[in-house]
Amino acid sequence: MSKQIHFVRHGEVENPDGVLYGRLPGFGLSTAGTAMAALAAADLLVSGRPVERLISSPLQRALESTAPVADALGLVAEIEPGLIEASSKLEGGRFAMKLSILAKPAAWPYLVNPLRPSWGEPFIQVLARTLAVFEGIRDDPREGDVVLVGHQLPIWLMHRHAVGKPLFHDPRKRRCGLSSVTSFEWGASGLSETGYREPARQLYARSADVGAV
Repeated sequence: MSKQIHFVRHGEVENPDGVLYGRLPGFGLSTAGTAMAALAAADLLVSGRPVERLISSPLQRALESTAPVADALGLVAEIEPGLIEASSKLEGGRFAMKLSILAKPAAWPYLVNPLRPSWGEPFIQVLARTLAVFEGIRDDPREGDVVLVGHQLPIWLMHRHAVGKPLFHDPRKRRCGLSSVTSFEWGASGLSETGYREPARQLYARSADVGAV
């Protein structure tokens, strides 16, 4: 059985003011987000795959999403700064990465180059540090699967890299739901994506997915 990497996104964040929270401290999971994280943990457990390592972004919402996975799988989480959310100059404002941002003049100076992007950490830099984590897992002699817990943009950029698509994309069209699980595998031809699941989908209708970079 080939080693797989399961990249789990955090659950819903308590964010009643709709802040683009980025790397800001103090943004933990909502009650629904905690339930979502538990569903992701259950999904990983019932998959029956042998998981040997659990690695989390250092941000609060990721650590809280990691906790039920650690309990379910009997693992101690490692903290990996390379999995942190992308930095953003829009952090702390009431912005969402969709067309409504164009109606907010405060954001205009940062929206001049969506290819880079000009509002924050370049896509290529986010990919490079996330890919370095993946390469470290590839080179680790341990054979069991690895679960990563992190954020929407790094997960989506790894998806686009694995399927050979340009990193530039429309943020509104990311396929990366709350507490979703995107799985990858290293092979002779490089990294490939092996699956995508949304264990918490039944909770999406009553949740708010805002604040991601």
